[in-house]
Amino acid sequence: MSITLETLSGEALRPIMADLARLRITVFREWPYLYEGDAEYEKKYLEFYVKSPGAAVVIARDGAQVIGASSCLPLRDEAPDVRAPFEARGLSPDQFFYFGESVLLPSYRGQGLGVRFFEERERYALTDSRAEFAVFCSVRRPAEHPLRPEGAGTLHAFWAKRGFSPLPGVACTMMWKEPGQVDETLHWLDFFIKPLRAAPVPQVLLQPEKQS
Repeated sequence: MSITLETLSGEALRPIMADLARLRITVFREWPYLYEGDAEYEKKYLEFYVKSPGAAVVIARDGAQVIGASSCLPLRDEAPDVRAPFEARGLSPDQFFYFGESVLLPSYRGQGLGVRFFEERERYALTDSRAEFAVFCSVRRPAEHPLRPEGAGTLHAFWAKRGFSPLPGVACTMMWKEPGQVDETLHWLDFFIKPLRAAPVPQVLLQPEKQS
């Protein structure tokens, strides 16, 4: 393989937006995302990264073919639903850098590119921001979900090796349409965190969420 990685921002992303859209639609249709994507929505979504100050996407290519991508941006630039769990606890979004999606074609998995995606995003966050923490969220799926593949596990051990810990009780919601559905449905996503500059994780994120 002749795999290369490159971190792109702003208008430099525009020439490969169609490639990124196809990649996202292909990978996110799989477990555990079960996302029914469409090209028009993906175009609007990716335009957000082109226009967002501080956003970047790590692009993996095999020769000229885009085979993987991994996104990141300051949490302050993310959607309100993603910022909400932190703002509700009185924390400034400027403290956090949000690691978005990592997508990689199946034939390229298990070869270290997932690790490189995390390394490159952390390098970008440390260089281009003053954020103290990296955070991301993962879709929550019940063990008895009817579409769970046999033997499917989680990536928790992989994320732990990258230095990320779960934040029990810290979650957000997103809407998307699953394959075969007519309408979008609500999905819960749980957060993970890693200190970037040795600061302790804020205690308010480690306390159980108060029930109203």
